[in-house]
Amino acid sequence: MHFKFGIDRLLQDKKLQEPLLGRRVALLGHPASLTNNLRHSVEAINQTPIEITALFGPQHGIRGEKQDNMVESANEIDPVYQIPAWSLYGDTRRPTEEMLQSFDVLLVDLQDVGCRVYTYLTTLFYLVDDCAKAGKSLWVLDRPNPIGRPVEGLTLLPGNESFVGAAKLPMRHGLTLGEAAQWYRAHHGIDLDLVVIAMDTYSPNGPGFGWPQTLPWVNPSPNLATLNAARAYPGTVLLEGTTLSEGRGTTRPLECVGAPDLPVKQILTLMSKLSLDWINGCFLRSCYFEPTFHKHAGERCAGIHIHADHAEYNHNEFKPFRLVALFLKALRTIDPNYNLWRNFPYEYETDRLAIDVINAGPTLREWVDDPDATISDLEILLNKDESEWRNVSNGYYMY
Repeated sequence: MHFKFGIDRLLQDKKLQEPLLGRRVALLGHPASLTNNLRHSVEAINQTPIEITALFGPQHGIRGEKQDNMVESANEIDPVYQIPAWSLYGDTRRPTEEMLQSFDVLLVDLQDVGCRVYTYLTTLFYLVDDCAKAGKSLWVLDRPNPIGRPVEGLTLLPGNESFVGAAKLPMRHGLTLGEAAQWYRAHHGIDLDLVVIAMDTYSPNGPGFGWPQTLPWVNPSPNLATLNAARAYPGTVLLEGTTLSEGRGTTRPLECVGAPDLPVKQILTLMSKLSLDWINGCFLRSCYFEPTFHKHAGERCAGIHIHADHAEYNHNEFKPFRLVALFLKALRTIDPNYNLWRNFPYEYETDRLAIDVINAGPTLREWVDDPDATISDLEILLNKDESEWRNVSNGYYMY
């Protein structure tokens, strides 16, 4: 039996389609909403008796053309299908009453990347809330978590919710969107008609470590251009809250960290002294790059490139959150006065530093800035949060 996405099973199984017939069906999708043979899900569903009456797009837009964070998409009439195309990253990030009235069943067919900060997860959680209140049905057409089952990072601290942290889970949660929807509904006691169309023959622990090796990589968002970037993302996304470049404006965004004045050799040496465990599983290569836009545009940056894309890659030892935390700690130790934390509006939050919004609390920043805080201090906090989440989340594993 060949691997199938949730959308492929829906298209090929008339019994799965039956509950949708005669109902107004909307689809939330983006450029990676594709079948096994790379047809877009909307086009493929339109060849069935199911009637698509509305489209929804997440951050970056239905067509994935919006490059940066906080670049909104407008509502429109889709030029191809002549139906409403609603934006869930524009004037609102929750469905309005008008949007909810345009369908009976909402199909969610988004390629996620397994990280709390990646906003498709928050959009899904908002839809679970609001479809339940409106008496609508929500179906998740499941897709792989490309970074697999490993869990890593600090859990969201209550009171630190945002559009990049809508629920109490760690940075790297190990779930598919279908599994996450079921956890969220149960955890919050939500009365929702939720259906998850599971994948066929998906193994998050098999070859590819969550991303079947037969699948091509289609960007789920403009700056996640490779599987390597997805693997590094639970660490490199932290850099969005710093003055350091995360490689945006280059051909390998979210795989690199750099700045014009960065003492890379000193940092790498100190990282090795502080904790070899936190840099295991990958290769770190010193490099130079010049962003064409975004932070440090037009300036030559010294940096490191994280490689989790080689034969010696160890999926269970690679810890991107710890790796980037260690990088920040080493930089702060070498230069205590380095202007590290970037103060700017981040995903609609203006009263907190971006690094605290991203990390769903001040813990990481405080640890980096405290000269007396040790590797073991953070490791203890991480182990506690990760262990607690594994005990909760593995009850929702479908694969």
